Amino acid sequence: MRRRSAVPPAPLPQRRGVDPVRRRLPVEGDWTTVRDYLADRLPVPSELVDAMFAEGTVHGTAGPLPADAPYLPGGYVWYHRELGPEVPVPFPVTVLYRDERIVVADKPHFLAVTPRGRHVVETALSRLRDELALPELSPAHRLDRLTAGLTLFVVRPEHRSAYQGLFAERRVTKEYRAVAPYDPALTLPRTVTGHLVKERGELTAREVPGESNSRSVVELLTHRDGLGGYRLLPETGKTHQLRVHLSMLGIPILHDPLYPEVLPETALDDFRHPLQLLAHRLEFTDPVTGEPLRFESARRLSDWPSAD
Repeated sequence: MRRRSAVPPAPLPQRRGVDPVRRRLPVEGDWTTVRDYLADRLPVPSELVDAMFAEGTVHGTAGPLPADAPYLPGGYVWYHRELGPEVPVPFPVTVLYRDERIVVADKPHFLAVTPRGRHVVETALSRLRDELALPELSPAHRLDRLTAGLTLFVVRPEHRSAYQGLFAERRVTKEYRAVAPYDPALTLPRTVTGHLVKERGELTAREVPGESNSRSVVELLTHRDGLGGYRLLPETGKTHQLRVHLSMLGIPILHDPLYPEVLPETALDDFRHPLQLLAHRLEFTDPVTGEPLRFESARRLSDWPSAD
């Protein structure tokens, strides 16, 4: 069996924490130059492609390519894509812990963890790579863009599988805090289960008939003036799981723009009313050192029903 050759390292550095785009030139094709290929395949005017070559921003393994560089089937080219405008998230990412293997960050509401769609530079990963000068930093797990709190990142590629495996194998204790309506008729604590699915391209997850694939423990910590402060212990990690489970109980999380109904798109970036959900605690045994680790967020939910 023929083994595929290793991908060469990128000859371009990151820009604002964002990796360059890598393209492998198709084996089959009738392009004469790399420029012809990019002009044919990129969804931008050919004038922009010409400008990329003129500025020396299209690179092969040996460095910048001229506009007449011959097309070599199976070769690689790199370039930085033009980034669209992004709404700046006016809240910092706080680093709570850092060693040679991991970074534990306290993420604000509205900041995505990784680049995706219209959020590229305004992400926790891009910011931390740039601010900490850690170009190989990668996330160990997912956290919703609208959810604040603890996020674990891995510093070097050789440790990624060990820390990502903690979450995949459910060897991490995760505790969330949430603010939602208070219902005196609702018996708590209780365990909420359901079969949740989220289709590609859809904004929301939903419960459908089938064997349960999600499980969360919901506890009431305090309540006042019709609002409750809840502790949530997810035992599985389905997309939007906690948001769906509280909505199923009839107590949707405060300021949730998707559950129980999808609000206008402007609500997704309303900095005045952040989703009242916080990843409050992470606890696990370090898979490399065997040391027990526990981290708590320093953030607080703005609508938490205090006793004052």
